[in-house]
Amino acid sequence: MKKLIFTSIIFLLTGTMAFSQSIPADSLYLGQTPPDNMPLIFAPGIISLPGRTEYGISISPDGAEMLFAIGNWPDKRTMIMEYKNSQWSNPDTVSFSTTRSAEEAIYSPDGQRVYYYAYNPPNPVGGADLCYSVKSGSVWSEPVNLGTPLNTPQSEYHPCFVADSSVYFENASGKICYSKYMNGSYQPRIILPSLFNDQGNAWGNPFVSPDESYFIFNSSRSGGFGGTDLYISYKKVDGTWTNPKNLGNVINTPTNECGSEITDDNLYLTYVSDNDIYWVSSDFIDSLRYTNFLPYVKYPIPDQTGIVGETFSYTISDSTFMDDDGINTLSYNAILSDGNPLPSWLPFDSLSATFSGIPPEAGILEIRVTALDTAGAGVSTTFKIRVNLPTGSDKFTVPGISIFPNPSNGIINIDLNTLSGKTAIAEICNPEGKTIHKDTFESFTRIDMTNDPKGIYILKLIIENEVTVCKIIIQ
Repeated sequence: MKKLIFTSIIFLLTGTMAFSQSIPADSLYLGQTPPDNMPLIFAPGIISLPGRTEYGISISPDGAEMLFAIGNWPDKRTMIMEYKNSQWSNPDTVSFSTTRSAEEAIYSPDGQRVYYYAYNPPNPVGGADLCYSVKSGSVWSEPVNLGTPLNTPQSEYHPCFVADSSVYFENASGKICYSKYMNGSYQPRIILPSLFNDQGNAWGNPFVSPDESYFIFNSSRSGGFGGTDLYISYKKVDGTWTNPKNLGNVINTPTNECGSEITDDNLYLTYVSDNDIYWVSSDFIDSLRYTNFLPYVKYPIPDQTGIVGETFSYTISDSTFMDDDGINTLSYNAILSDGNPLPSWLPFDSLSATFSGIPPEAGILEIRVTALDTAGAGVSTTFKIRVNLPTGSDKFTVPGISIFPNPSNGIINIDLNTLSGKTAIAEICNPEGKTIHKDTFESFTRIDMTNDPKGIYILKLIIENEVTVCKIIIQ
């Protein structure tokens, strides 16, 4: 858990003072030359060793202690280095990990607690439980299990505690979860939105800034550089999160990047790449905030249903796509999911985002809708329109008038019956609404459609300025 950042200036000043009270400036970070925007291996030959797996370094608020993990599952041990007697100690197994696998340690703001996950901790709830240790003098206590509801019969990993003691973590299925700390206890977990959890495989390793203004995690999703990449999301005014942005191909590589943390002075990102620990300037936190956000699908379009011969209309909801750069920034287009154009009966108005038309036959259409932002970045989603045949004979009759046969093989008879003697106009329109047959009569007419394509047509009868509409089927 990190310090709450009131302003960047105050944070840097207080962080510097805290460090200077405990450790000389030239001994911070093991005396290494800090990186700029090009990542460097952290402490090569001391912490990051060739042929060994290292994971997740965390540096205490006073800069005088470091924790990191080594080894492979299921035997991962947390190591400790301390600045004592004007020098750094050699790495050694920390007390809470000498008899158990434990890793992903992170310090509390005062440096007197360390949170982590451990296998076989006291009072186990699951395979791996979230725990903490308390510092007494220079010794860390045995694990204290955080219990339920944080821990479950599943395993829980990678705790990150924010300023109000609420916690972000991941469960055994790789879902990133959140538990609010309220009235002295933790509330039931909430699985975070699909932006974090349903885009490829998350395995999130969440790091959330103390004030929850930004969120760094790793994920394997489309558009990445290979393996798992690091992404950042920002908290919006309404409390939701922006579409995550990839940290780019300087930090992310074709291998796996994960296990990220921002140092307590807010200057550096530490993370794991190809089993080694790296660090890099945290300047990207501010710079990425002002680059283009990619639009994304917030609520998928539900499948729709149409009826042969009846007008179909559907308008894409404003809540379907989201663009964090602002409102009214998206334009739309639509095609069939196989890349072919929409059928002629189903035009799409890109300005109103509306589909409309009269389906001539039953079937299923799978449609891909793409939203583009003003920078040309786009995102797509698909949905289906299931067109069903109409049911019931009332779909094909008009009271007082006989229209037969219907369905027909091409000859349509219209008898006015009780309305005989009144002048009627019959217009037959194709699915695009174009009149293809028209006749004026007083009692009976026969319309020959044997040369017209099979399908559904619309018959309009105009009698003394009253219009009646029904469907006819040519088969």
